[in-house]
Amino acid sequence: MKLLLKKHFGYDKFRPMQLDVINRVLQKKDSLVLMPTGGGKSLCYQIPALQLEGLTIVISPLISLMKDQVDGLKANGIKAEFINSTLSRNEIENIKERIKHNEVKILYVAPERLAVEDFKIFLLKLNISLIAIDEAHCISEWGHDFRKDYRDLIFLKTMFPKTPIMALTATATIKVREDILKQLALVNPQTFISSFNRENLNLIVTEKKKTFNKILNLIKKHNGEPTIIYCFSRKDTMKVAQQLRESGFKALPYHAGLSSDLRKKNQDLFIKDEVNIIVATIAFGMGIDKPDVRLVIHHTFSKSIEGYYQEIGRAGRDGLSSDCVLFYSKGDIIKHKFFLKNIYDPLMKSTALNKLNRMMSFCENSSCRRKSILEYLGESFSEQNCNGCDVCKDSIKITEPTSRIKSFNEKVRPISNHDNGLFEKLRALRLKIARGKNCPPYIVFGDVSLREMVSYLPKNNEEFLRIKGVGHNKLSDYGESFLEVINDHVSIAPIKNDLDRKKINYHQRLKQIQETSPNAYANWNEDEDDKLRRLSKLSVSVDEIALILKRQPSAIQSRLKKFELI
Repeated sequence: MKLLLKKHFGYDKFRPMQLDVINRVLQKKDSLVLMPTGGGKSLCYQIPALQLEGLTIVISPLISLMKDQVDGLKANGIKAEFINSTLSRNEIENIKERIKHNEVKILYVAPERLAVEDFKIFLLKLNISLIAIDEAHCISEWGHDFRKDYRDLIFLKTMFPKTPIMALTATATIKVREDILKQLALVNPQTFISSFNRENLNLIVTEKKKTFNKILNLIKKHNGEPTIIYCFSRKDTMKVAQQLRESGFKALPYHAGLSSDLRKKNQDLFIKDEVNIIVATIAFGMGIDKPDVRLVIHHTFSKSIEGYYQEIGRAGRDGLSSDCVLFYSKGDIIKHKFFLKNIYDPLMKSTALNKLNRMMSFCENSSCRRKSILEYLGESFSEQNCNGCDVCKDSIKITEPTSRIKSFNEKVRPISNHDNGLFEKLRALRLKIARGKNCPPYIVFGDVSLREMVSYLPKNNEEFLRIKGVGHNKLSDYGESFLEVINDHVSIAPIKNDLDRKKINYHQRLKQIQETSPNAYANWNEDEDDKLRRLSKLSVSVDEIALILKRQPSAIQSRLKKFELI
């Protein structure tokens, strides 16, 4: 499965828990998977989809996101399609024919599609190897973003009793988890709970005073990086977007009052990096999978902690440091409580009020923000200082007049001014390719991949393939273009500092390793493992095994430890 992971997705190893979930699917057993946004939930069903013979169905409420997800899979060399209301009847029939001929491995559908009898009959004739239900919290009335059509998915277990079902979500309290399991009628399900802790997100709650000036300073600090600003009302959304445009920024509004065509247009411009700021009501966000959002601002606080966590989850999906700033004012409580009056069900009203009170406590408390959220979601946090919120870290508090906040917890080192030239060249190339393909730039490569290219300066296909996010398909499609930009930049850029010398030394070291150990960076195969075991039983030394297998002694030691042979 590691071969599939590298070939299609460009990663060398699985994240914690992913392999356990995948093995559960391969055993044809049900599961509930809770992983934070950006934690790698999708791979939990995409990898087994490639391993299993039949078709994998992915149920998602996000019609606007399906095309991007499918485009991303196709870019990685995976046969995927979606069927939803945006397609014509002829397009749907064409996809169904391709499915019948086993030309599709992963199919995305909305829950509403499963309510259509003809579509159910069509599915019953197929070999369905896995059903994945994304955004599974939509099933529960106790959660947020409740969808009635999700409540009806209980029929799946009856229709496909031998097909494993995987429910996935990024946010769910214990009560919501129990409801998900009950409503889907899963059989002996195993619940996998990854940590909800998003260490790369800096959580800041600040007073709602001189708000627009603070927003301007935050946007300037992030210098053209993708930003989402959540507002309470359509009026606020239009006003803030207009103020930003008048201040010289590329900002567009998004709310339910706009026509569907205009909403789609504004969202596309944001996703495709034509506009870097979107000002929106909470109607925006579930339909995007943009990994490089660096700033999420709440102009008004959310009505629940789950909603807030879901909304800030749109920041830093690629694992790089991102800022989440919430402006809090007790005056905004009146706005929220006004809408609670329209809830006539006493139980639902009580639940909503309780969630609102918990959100207000989160804003007003002087305890660690991260700890508060995690404990609300049922996860303990024992650290005394999270190093990533305004309570624990004075340096990221917002103060007048400069509104400086410090980013940290970078998982890839920050780009220096010297490197920034290459990074911008790579971004420009990425945007050019994306425009030609009419797809979001992140589908070509994410920022993490570009940063690694800047850090390691790959010179050829072999080195380029070792960049995170570069699989065989993307190497074939884009390798030549990106290597040309990198090599041209290196040839004209003088060695200005120690960091550049380290890069040169890095390449020299790579060359030496490849000369002495030609297989050093190749994936291990079964024949090599068999040889390794035989040689170990014959008491052949690590150095000798390394020479025989043409690998580094350290790699031999690591492999022997894995098989508990030393």
